[in-house]
Amino acid sequence: MPGLPLKICAVLCLALIAACGGPVPPASGPPPAISATRLAEREADIRSLTAGIQALGSNIDPLEAARAARIAYEYTAQLRHEYRITDNAMLHNWKVNRGLRPRGLCWHWAEDIETRLKAEGFRTLDLHRAIANYDNFRLEHSTVIVSAQGASMYDGMVLDPWRQGGVLTWKTVRADTRYNWTPRLEVFEWKRARGELSTRYVQAAGG
Repeated sequence: MPGLPLKICAVLCLALIAACGGPVPPASGPPPAISATRLAEREADIRSLTAGIQALGSNIDPLEAARAARIAYEYTAQLRHEYRITDNAMLHNWKVNRGLRPRGLCWHWAEDIETRLKAEGFRTLDLHRAIANYDNFRLEHSTVIVSAQGASMYDGMVLDPWRQGGVLTWKTVRADTRYNWTPRLEVFEWKRARGELSTRYVQAAGG
């Protein structure tokens, strides 16, 4: 803004920021309706996820696998609406950290998905929390994992809505080579041994 005093420029810039990107309240009402084509795609995705969960163990109740898959998929869409996600994961992170969006960091996703799935009281499925990239300079990442009841987290399925900005990604832990997943409590112990475990970190990790 050439020719304007610096103080006036600052005021105008702040006003522009407030108008274009000020704090946004949580969404109200249901998510927008989807087309018949997208509905068919959604149902195909849910069937695929159901089959993936069912394949995690012979002791898994098919009805529980189907229910977990539908909840994980549809609740991701609901949270995407409530979090007001309109950008990729990294840009949305920036907005949350600036107070421009209510939630949507990776641990928010993991916490909310885990809480919703736990409410079902599954008998043949277990839920786990995991963290990746905690021991290097890459962005730390949290997720929830579903497995057969009594099985190791490493034999489970990653349910990660964060990495694609509110579109659910699911992969078996062993196939998810993008991240080196570690049980959350083991990460806490690792940080505690190094004197890096703080109350704020535990809260931020959903502990």
